[in-house]
Amino acid sequence: MSGLRVMLAVVSALVWLGTGATGPAAAQAAPAQENSSRPESLQPGDAFGEEVNLPEQTIIFFAGTGQWDNAFETIVDGFKAVDGYLKKAGIKPSGPPMTIYTSTNDTSFQFRAAFPISEPPKDPPTGDLAVAKTSPGRAFKFVHRGSYDDMDTTYDAITNFLDEKQLDAKGLFIEQYVTDPITTPQEKLVVEVFVPVK
Repeated sequence: MSGLRVMLAVVSALVWLGTGATGPAAAQAAPAQENSSRPESLQPGDAFGEEVNLPEQTIIFFAGTGQWDNAFETIVDGFKAVDGYLKKAGIKPSGPPMTIYTSTNDTSFQFRAAFPISEPPKDPPTGDLAVAKTSPGRAFKFVHRGSYDDMDTTYDAITNFLDEKQLDAKGLFIEQYVTDPITTPQEKLVVEVFVPVK
């Protein structure tokens, strides 16, 4: 996942999120900008550098740490933990799952595997699970299709796009899963990456 580490370095001096997070579901879209960074693997209509407005959401999330060598498996385990809680509590997610990266270095990362929910549960979860509000604001949306291991190419292209457009990222980004990350074969994944900007 060197591309992801490069992205984090570029978006760098990343001021990582404390208690809130930024959630992309139901983002209001603006017309996509033309750019030379768009990966060839994308299909017609896939966003790559589309400006959106992220709404505030309530999320329930698993807070964890992982190694880049097995990042996707670690994140999926986090989703399974949240999914198990939601099913047991009888809560239906109000949107697709998302990963919020909160800290990183060359070998490891800290993240939140989150599901949006319509309102906080009456009996909040404990341990590694918690509830938070996301921060609304301007962001750019990028689509990735294919294996999580192939996201290096997407993140390299995102870095190039930010450089070309001279955009100043806020210091975090979100991966939202169009396809179910728990059950979808990796080569069929569709992931939306949101980069909030100043």
